[in-house]
Amino acid sequence: MRSSITKRLALIAMIPATLLVVIAFASSAQAAVTGTAKLQSDIATLTNAQRAAHGCKAVVVSPALTRSAMGHSAYQARTNTMSHAGAGGSTFITRTIAAGYNRPQSENVAFGFGSAAAVVNGWMASPGHRANILNCKAIAVGVGVAYSANGTPYYTQEFGY
Repeated sequence: MRSSITKRLALIAMIPATLLVVIAFASSAQAAVTGTAKLQSDIATLTNAQRAAHGCKAVVVSPALTRSAMGHSAYQARTNTMSHAGAGGSTFITRTIAAGYNRPQSENVAFGFGSAAAVVNGWMASPGHRANILNCKAIAVGVGVAYSANGTPYYTQEFGY
């Protein structure tokens, strides 16, 4: 009888600890999602700041371009490869159209930068990427960020007319 009561008390004592572990894991997973969304938003904001400083109108965030960018960043992170070519040899044009955006303009990719400011500054220092950001004909943008298994961030920025 005493052994049965001791076992029950031990089980009851484990409940708060188990709940704490579950909450901790859920919180860290939510923080990762929130952190990625904030990073994507910050990249779009900094992109628009660069465009404004150079006489272009702001681009609006497009859910379809964002889906395309997220998918390509996930592919790059999964394969540890930074490239404009995607799964099955896809291009930014085929990916953005497949995601539901019918007027793709250009794409920027990068990896390894530790912040939104660092990746936008890196793109602004590269003539081709800078030209994509400062193309005043662009009206929409989508940003994707994904992390490889070793924690390296992969970025994709899609622009549309």
